[in-house]
Amino acid sequence: MRVGALVVSLMVLALGLAAAATGDPSAPAAIPGCAKSSLNLTADGKLSLATDNPAYPPWWGGAEKKPWKVSNPASGKGYESAVAYAVAKQLGFSKGQVSWSAVPFNNSFRPGKKPFDFYMAQVSYLPARAKNVSFSNSYYFVNQAVVANAGTPIARVKTVAGLRPYKLGAQVGTTSYDYINDFIRPSQSPAVYDSNNDAISALNAGQINGIVVDLPTAFYVVAAQLDHGTIVGKLPQRGPREHFGMVFEKGNPLVKCVNRALNRLWANGTMKALQRQYLAKAGAPDLR
Repeated sequence: MRVGALVVSLMVLALGLAAAATGDPSAPAAIPGCAKSSLNLTADGKLSLATDNPAYPPWWGGAEKKPWKVSNPASGKGYESAVAYAVAKQLGFSKGQVSWSAVPFNNSFRPGKKPFDFYMAQVSYLPARAKNVSFSNSYYFVNQAVVANAGTPIARVKTVAGLRPYKLGAQVGTTSYDYINDFIRPSQSPAVYDSNNDAISALNAGQINGIVVDLPTAFYVVAAQLDHGTIVGKLPQRGPREHFGMVFEKGNPLVKCVNRALNRLWANGTMKALQRQYLAKAGAPDLR
């Protein structure tokens, strides 16, 4: 009994020292080997993060604030923003010690020096991308989906094969575009756009029949960006399980500590709770 009491006392003391070190009584215990002062950061004493602009729900939230369009990554709202701040807290950073900059999606995984510590904008891990940058472990596992205008012939499709006669579109450089080419293999060459916004405009104008995006984005597109949008269906998983990871400059050792933070957040239920809060929607039909 005395030994048990001693162990409990030491654990309480250790947690108290960790909180005292950060000045925050709710701060998590430090991650071994990841002292804030030892992290490889772009700027000393702060976490420099980046995403694409506009920043769309449900990945980002909060009121639009210049220079950010649609949402504000610094709000802490939306799934990616909430995950970013949860990771920052695990690493010992307060919200005020996190800064954000805008970097175009395709620039995030090009080779070369990066102006950020890590980047989040629904960037799927791909071996070709991993030759140029380092990826964290998964913070979201992905399914693709097809969005169209309700009442059009494509909206009645029930199978992947049924999509082949239609003109589809997707954002350039995305796994959505790859999925069209690799697994749907439509009879018409898919249209490629600089952004999802451009793809949605083309769908509204009748230039294409449907767009392919990840499933949570599909719910937002239908709810807020299309007057008569509908989710045709969720596409089946093909090939290795697709997942989103934070993007780092190639070889940045910071990725190891971010992975340890993510492991904690998966283990303690934070990730699942944030997914329920920001990404849980009514089901979409499965395309066979």
